[in-house]
Amino acid sequence: MTAYDPIELKRIRWRSRRGLLELDLVLEKFFAQRFDLLSPAEIDAYKRLLDLPDTDFLDVVNGKADLDDPEEMAIVEILRAI
Repeated sequence: MTAYDPIELKRIRWRSRRGLLELDLVLEKFFAQRFDLLSPAEIDAYKRLLDLPDTDFLDVVNGKADLDDPEEMAIVEILRAI
């Protein structure tokens, strides 16, 4: 991964701490296994996902809902596979 400021990456990790345990568990695995492999464009898509309310984000990750943005859905597919 390149072109991302370490301070910004810490902010992203902090924003990834959510209010729902189920979602937190998925995101913890995501950071442990895949986050460091993301391109800057994929990180931007992930940051957009973080703008979702917790319940909506969990519904998307659990496959109960999909998103229109293909870049965001590519990250969602990674999350669903974890």
